[in-house]
Amino acid sequence: MVKKVNRELIISDPTAQLAQYCPDLSNWPESWHFDDPDIPLGERIVQYVKPFLLDLLEQKLATKTLHKHRDNIWLLGGEVIRERYEDERLLKLPVEQVIIKLIHEDGGPLIYPRISELQQESFDATCRKFYRFINRP
Repeated sequence: MVKKVNRELIISDPTAQLAQYCPDLSNWPESWHFDDPDIPLGERIVQYVKPFLLDLLEQKLATKTLHKHRDNIWLLGGEVIRERYEDERLLKLPVEQVIIKLIHEDGGPLIYPRISELQQESFDATCRKFYRFINRP
């Protein structure tokens, strides 16, 4: 169902909202991969972050804020893949546990190659929000 409110289209179907919010979500695993085995791993990352992305949509945040969080979650997915190559201990863990090890109540991992301090702060804010989401009762 689509409603028109103040020249803006409001889509009430969560799946359609997610498709509009993240039109390239199905391409994220391909964009993150270094090697072919990374693609199924990336698909698992996408499945793990989807509920969070849907929750962000339900919060009715400003479009710019939603896009920042979406972009930062994409960045986190790439970092999960990269970190698994850097730390062999992470190779044996399921995606969910790797993400839980990488994010915490203070933020996320330092991104490599280095991003600006402002970008890192934005990324950390998203990671804190995601951390609270996955740890809520």
